[in-house]
Amino acid sequence: MVADLATLEMEHAVSQAITTRLALIMEYDGAKYHGFQLQAGLPSIQGETEKALHRLTGDRTRVGAASRTDAGVHATGQVVSFRTRSALSPRTFASGLNHYLPRDIAVRAAYRVEDSFNVRRDAVSREYNYYIFNSPARSPVKQGFSCLVKGYLDVEVMDRACRALIGRHDLASFATSIGAELRSTVRDVYRAEVKRDGEVVTFSIVASSFLPHQVRNTAGALIRVGMGRMSVGHFCRIIEAEEPGLAGPAAPACGLCLTRVNYPHPFGEKCDENL
Repeated sequence: MVADLATLEMEHAVSQAITTRLALIMEYDGAKYHGFQLQAGLPSIQGETEKALHRLTGDRTRVGAASRTDAGVHATGQVVSFRTRSALSPRTFASGLNHYLPRDIAVRAAYRVEDSFNVRRDAVSREYNYYIFNSPARSPVKQGFSCLVKGYLDVEVMDRACRALIGRHDLASFATSIGAELRSTVRDVYRAEVKRDGEVVTFSIVASSFLPHQVRNTAGALIRVGMGRMSVGHFCRIIEAEEPGLAGPAAPACGLCLTRVNYPHPFGEKCDENL
């Protein structure tokens, strides 16, 4: 075990009366999970994290995430937060949780944060990458983390199209569905670009927040632009239409990865202790 058991027991026994709030930076391969959020009878990232916390501290703790990634979606920079009565240090939380978590989920860093910290509402932007493996032959190594497109993709045209997303827009056309709980479909997009590195084409987007399946629907439309099946003008008209589901079908979940969540202040500047 990474964390020494005697150290775990000693730190955990120091205090169980005072609750504190921690934030975790997490990475996971989402292929085997039905998204981040708990779902009855189905494996989820939240479920595995809460089970690991219970095994580490003995407490039943609810965790929240900055972005509720969908089934099959990966993350390298998900932020998770929870309250705990445990006196374990952030360093011990990280190493202890990594002992109990499945091999496809990991804590990359842990921080003690202010009690008022809200993992979702305090985030100012989220960053996603959608990876496309553009090759006539499949790759067993890359297939779990990218979408295979065998036909040639015109990356310059894709990049020109996606830049129309930058700014404040009603992006209802890129949402698969609009639930009653969704107050607005207007989003601020700070950056959107498409780049090629050899056979890997990456669509990157940074926005205040995202609508259901927004990035995958956008990636699917951009792939059609790159293959010559949709013009840049048509892509722009989809933005203007504000019609839910118009941009679909969505690209496969395997290519999507949450890479970063941004806050007004870095955790390291406000935490009592970090890794």
